Amino acid sequence: MANAAADDLSRLEHERDLAFSLPLEDIDPTDRRLYQDNVHFPYLERLRTEAPVYFHEHSYAGPFWSITRYADIRKVDANHQQFSSEPSVTFIDEDYSSNNNFISMDQPRHDEQRKVVAPVTGPSNLAALESVIRERAVLIVDQLPEGEPIDWVEKVSTELTIQMLATLFDLPFEDRYKLARWSDISTASVDSGIIESLEQRNRELRECFDYFMALWEARKANPVGNDLLSMLLRGKATRDMPQEEFFGNLLLLIVGGNDTTRNSITGGVLALNQYPGEFKKLNADPSLISNMVAEIIRWQTPVTYMRRTALEDVNFEGHNIRKGDKVAMWYASGNRDTEVFESPHELQIDRKNARAHLSFGFGIHRCMGNRLAEMQVRVLWEELLPRISSIEVVGEPVRNRSTLIKGYQSLPVVITRK
Repeated sequence: MANAAADDLSRLEHERDLAFSLPLEDIDPTDRRLYQDNVHFPYLERLRTEAPVYFHEHSYAGPFWSITRYADIRKVDANHQQFSSEPSVTFIDEDYSSNNNFISMDQPRHDEQRKVVAPVTGPSNLAALESVIRERAVLIVDQLPEGEPIDWVEKVSTELTIQMLATLFDLPFEDRYKLARWSDISTASVDSGIIESLEQRNRELRECFDYFMALWEARKANPVGNDLLSMLLRGKATRDMPQEEFFGNLLLLIVGGNDTTRNSITGGVLALNQYPGEFKKLNADPSLISNMVAEIIRWQTPVTYMRRTALEDVNFEGHNIRKGDKVAMWYASGNRDTEVFESPHELQIDRKNARAHLSFGFGIHRCMGNRLAEMQVRVLWEELLPRISSIEVVGEPVRNRSTLIKGYQSLPVVITRK
């Protein structure tokens, strides 16, 4: 892993020179290559230090405002009176798989629909789920082969999260891999390596829709379960929602229940390899696990940005944002803001303010499943530490080619047991 880490640093140094020599108007944080190559940080740093509120006239995503400072991101995220989540929280407006869900709604519809499914991550349900997560984490870890390369994403990160997601939807366990595929393609672009064409993507999403519509119809007569579909069927604000809204909420729950956790589990292993002193610190004091989870989620920032649309002309930090302008809050930048986090690019598992991260958003749209995501990562590490003495990264991670989801398609590792 030492060579890979050195290559990463060399690539970053080269990209940093480029990022700070380009004219500002040539910087485009929506360029998916930056995230696939993990070289986006210098560009976000340049914006954060020189133009923290900046209008990009020309970008892959069209014209929009970048908000890159931690404090400014929180201001926009909390201000739903002037900055709307409708019609979309991403750069895609006309896509049924990204719209028509409660995260892309303003008040009062947002709260009406969100509160229907919120109990699934409430305290009582989380307490019941913890033992299930622990039992599955132990099985997954105990079945890993020792001393030979495995893909951590496939064998651990994806497996744990889709098992939990299948439980939340009350799906047949053998169908859980479909959830991983549907999650991946719902946010995939044609150049992602995940799909070959938009036609293929739409065909597979239609299969997803048909699958869940059959479950919806089957449970409609007696929706008494504690699963997400039954909750939606019981909710006054959701039981009669249009099909496109049902599908939008469905994909939101699939992606939200999968990507944050899966990519944090993978990112944590990568980070602990890059900062081996932190792994020694963890072994010496396992009580740091809970704080480490927050720090991993800050360091990884699984969702790179969220978007808003100005509802009116707004003078924001001296800049005139016009009604209808798109505004992107770059969480990946805010989580590396030196005004808030000391040595922000380092993983520090005992960081005092790790929980101040922006990875779950801020305000009314803060991620509903944040506690469940944290619990899955925490429980996994609680079961890993007594069993595994090392998880060595033995090759380059394959990262997503995505502006939205900052994650991994594979990470080769070799484990050594205690």
